[in-house]
Amino acid sequence: MSFIADKQTLEDMNLLGKYKQHSIFSLFNKVRTSGGEQLLTKMFQTPLIDPDAINTRSDTFKYFQSKQVTFPFSNEQFSAMENYLSGSSGTNYPVIFINLAKKKLLAIIVRDEEYPKVQVGLQQTITVLKQCKTFISQFEADNRHEHPFYNELLTVKNILNNPKLGWLTEEQNDSNQYSLKKAAKYDHVLRHKMQQALQTVIEIFYQLDVFITVANLAKEKEFSYAKAFPKETHYLTASALKHPNIPKAIANPVSLSQGSNMIFLTGANMAGKSTFMKAFGINIYLAHMGFPVAASHMEFSVKQGIYSSINVPDNLVMGYSHFYAEVLRVKKVAAEVSSGKDLVVIFDELFKGTNVKDAYDATLAVTAAFSEYRNCLFIISTHIIEAGEVLKRQSNIQSLYLPTIMNGIIPTYTYQLQPGISSDRHGMMIIENEGILKMLE
Repeated sequence: MSFIADKQTLEDMNLLGKYKQHSIFSLFNKVRTSGGEQLLTKMFQTPLIDPDAINTRSDTFKYFQSKQVTFPFSNEQFSAMENYLSGSSGTNYPVIFINLAKKKLLAIIVRDEEYPKVQVGLQQTITVLKQCKTFISQFEADNRHEHPFYNELLTVKNILNNPKLGWLTEEQNDSNQYSLKKAAKYDHVLRHKMQQALQTVIEIFYQLDVFITVANLAKEKEFSYAKAFPKETHYLTASALKHPNIPKAIANPVSLSQGSNMIFLTGANMAGKSTFMKAFGINIYLAHMGFPVAASHMEFSVKQGIYSSINVPDNLVMGYSHFYAEVLRVKKVAAEVSSGKDLVVIFDELFKGTNVKDAYDATLAVTAAFSEYRNCLFIISTHIIEAGEVLKRQSNIQSLYLPTIMNGIIPTYTYQLQPGISSDRHGMMIIENEGILKMLE
């Protein structure tokens, strides 16, 4: 079973997408190799639900952050080695020697490029493997019990110290090309005898690319690592939680539990409700990946997934109005919640596509019904503050708001959560400040 986050949720949070502007993936995608990028993509697509696996991955990031190392290779270097190792000149030394001899002869007679390509690929591969050996040697002194990546690095060390590669350290290659005899010998070892083992080395170095790069980003951004607990504990607490992709974002504390499993959020337009909810959802998602989070401290019980309803579009092709699209979204989430799944649910301004009376009745009824599922955590925002006055009587619903401070007739915003329900109604004031009515006189 894997962590659930559907297309709507991923788009609401802007989580995925290499080329999507300000996506969370692009924030972390500073890796140097294409294999590292593929691994990073997979991690983003498959958050974890096992607390031990989450904590182990977080510990690995923390370990490399403490080492303050830089991944020493470029994509070109690793691609050249992969391309070379994926080819073959034969399965045994005599065949390889004969094939390379033919290619060398063709290179001399008709300037065929195959033999020079083998020489270049061989040289590049030997250079990278020697550098790999040097790079991992800096971690050898670390105790295996304090070293979450110990087994992987030991695997690399054992492969590169294999007697079949005993010549690797001594080989200097001061000349432009290896002799035909050496080229055949090295090619046989690298592309036949040790090919699968060296592919393991490459894959582990792709992991190193991700772990080192993300760890360095966490240090630069002053992110921390969330601690995962079994789902039965049903709680989440975070200090100074903020949006990871907003410079100088305002931080807020969040605390939810089985006895207080819902935040009912109010505040004026532009007060920061949607940004806070996205920040919450993004950090929940990153925490389940075992990735660094934009908070000073965070602990959480693992959930099975997250659903949001923030930017629900209408569907003209299907003939759905905005309100009906909202209703269908709530219906989908209700089906998931009522099935018994442990979920995080984020609804921004429920039923804003209908009249005030229906919005009030629907918000009140749906919010109260959802809150009874104590195994789930909810944040629900609304402008229907009258519903909040009724819901605050329930002990498991926290009423929080984001305030507006008026400087004369100009509204300003603190983006800091406060207990209670907002009474701010500044819509007409903003319209008047913009001079819209005067334009229409």
